[in-house]
Amino acid sequence: MVGLLRLAALRLVGERCVTPADAAAWLGCAQGQDLPGVLESIALRTTAGDVDAVRRAFDDGRIVRSWPMRGTLHVVAAEDLAWMLPLGTPRPLAAAAKRRAGLGLAEDTLERAGEVAAEVLRGGGRRTRAEMAARWADAGLDLSGSRAYHALSVLCQRGLLVQGPFAGPKEQAFVLLDEWVPTPRRLDRDEALVEWARRYFRSHGPADRKDFARWTGLPAADVTTAIDGARPDLAETDGLLHDPGTPDRLAAAEVPDELLLPGFDEFVLGYADRSQVLDPAHADAIVPGGNGVFRPTVVRDGRIVGTWAWKGSGRNRRVERALF
Repeated sequence: MVGLLRLAALRLVGERCVTPADAAAWLGCAQGQDLPGVLESIALRTTAGDVDAVRRAFDDGRIVRSWPMRGTLHVVAAEDLAWMLPLGTPRPLAAAAKRRAGLGLAEDTLERAGEVAAEVLRGGGRRTRAEMAARWADAGLDLSGSRAYHALSVLCQRGLLVQGPFAGPKEQAFVLLDEWVPTPRRLDRDEALVEWARRYFRSHGPADRKDFARWTGLPAADVTTAIDGARPDLAETDGLLHDPGTPDRLAAAEVPDELLLPGFDEFVLGYADRSQVLDPAHADAIVPGGNGVFRPTVVRDGRIVGTWAWKGSGRNRRVERALF
C-alpha cells in the first residue's frame, strides 16, 4: 500500500500537474544527472506527458538544473533554487574544497574562473561546458579534464551559474543565475527548511525522517527544525508522514497494470529505505554492483518488479523487460 500511495503522491498515477514547472515545484527536486531520464520523469507527471514541453520549460527559464543538494544534479523550479542553495550546499561545498588538492586546483584559480565566467556571460551570454572550458583556457586557467566539471559544479552551488536553456538536443548551456532567474523566491532559513520538508512529504510521502534526511543531506538539527515546522500540515500513518490528501488522490486514481519509469526516477531515488517498493534481494539488479547508475524500472501494484530497456530501432524498436 505504501508504494501505491507514493505513486499518487509523486503524481505518477491519478491527477497530474498542469505544466513541467508545476511538476518540478511539486517534487521540490528531481534527480537530474541523467538528462534524458529526468526529462521523461517530469513529463510523466504532467497532463500532456510531453518531453518537448519540458525542454521548452528549460528554454523559457521556468525550470533549471543545478546542484542544490547532496552535490548531485537536480531539476528544480527556477524560482526555488535561491532558497534551496543555502540549505543544501554547505556540506557538498566543504567536501569539494577537500577534493581540490587532489585535482591540483587552487582556490584562487577557482575564484578567477568565476570572474571570467561572469565576464563572458554577463548580458545574456550562454556557454556549454566545452565552450566555458575554452574561455578559461584563453584566460590562462588550467581547467582541463575533470577540473572544468568541478569548477562549474562549485560555481553553480555558490549561486553564480545555473544550467538553463538547451544548446543542442542533448546539452544545456550555463548562464548567470541572477540574470536567468531575476525574481527568485526568498525565504529566511527556518522558513526555507519547513518549506522543504513540506514539499518532500507532500510529494514523496508516506516517508519518514531518515528518508528526508537522506534526500536533502541536511544536518540532524536542520532535519528536526524542518519536520517539526511542517508537521502541522502533514498526516501520519504507521510512523510515516504524508500529505493529508494523498489517500484520497490514490482512491480517485486509475492505477495502470504497469508503469515503466526512467532510471533515476524519484520513486526509486527519493528514499533512504527502498524496501517498501523493492525487495532488497533485487537491489543489485537496479544498481548493478552499486555503481550509482540506476536502471529504468518496471512497476506493478506499487512494487518494482523488474527493469526494462529499449531494444532494436525504427519499426523494430520495442521494450524488453527483465522481470525478477
